[in-house]
Order: sequence, then structure tokens, then C-alpha cells
Amino acid sequence: VQLQASGGGLVQAGGSLRLSCAASGLTFRNYHMGWFRQAPGKEREFVAGITRGGGGAWYADSVKGRFTISRDNAKNTVTLEMNSLNPEDTAVYYCGGHNSPWSTTATPTVYDYWGQGTLVTVSS
Repeated sequence: VQLQASGGGLVQAGGSLRLSCAASGLTFRNYHMGWFRQAPGKEREFVAGITRGGGGAWYADSVKGRFTISRDNAKNTVTLEMNSLNPEDTAVYYCGGHNSPWSTTATPTVYDYWGQGTLVTVSS
């Protein structure tokens, strides 16, 4: 199983980035997918999650209204569209997948698979 995250980079405050995560080696449609982030010296925190079929999404309060998660089960990809970025969004972003109950999506320990992370840096 491999989750390959991409799309990170350096952006000015107020800018936008799109992160993508390409999955292989698993039956993608069977997994809820999530994005987490980890800033230096901090714990990994939940950012957004999407249900197996893509019909439901869950966002951390800190990104609600600015970030949008989506998935394409035909292409085995999950995307995080990030707008109105601010320096507090600077972190390594990780995609993950799990097949535990949807209600656990914000809990990193339930995830079965993780991508390698992609760095997002927002300058002020």
C-alpha cells in the first residue's frame, strides 16, 4: 500500500494551494480518508476527512470555510484545496486512510495507512 502526497510548497499569506494524495495497493473506495498536519514541536492534528463514497466531509474548526476535501474513487485520489492560507497553516501535511467507523476519523491512531507528508509553508 502506498499513499503519495504532493502539492506542498511556499505560498504567501492569503494564497492557495492544492494538495493531492494518490493511493495504490488498496481498495480505495473502502477507506475513509483524512488529512492531518504537524507543525514543528506540535502533535499531529486533524484537518479534514471524507467518507468512503465522498458524500460526507468533516473539517477542523481552524480550517472550516477555507479548506475543501474531495476524492475521486475512479482515480484513487483525495485532494485538499486550501484557500486563505495564513502562517498558522504552516506544517507538514499527511494523508491517511482508515476503515474504522466514520466517527473516529479525527483520531490519528485509527488510521491504517499514511502518506509520507508534504510541506506547506505560508509566509507572512
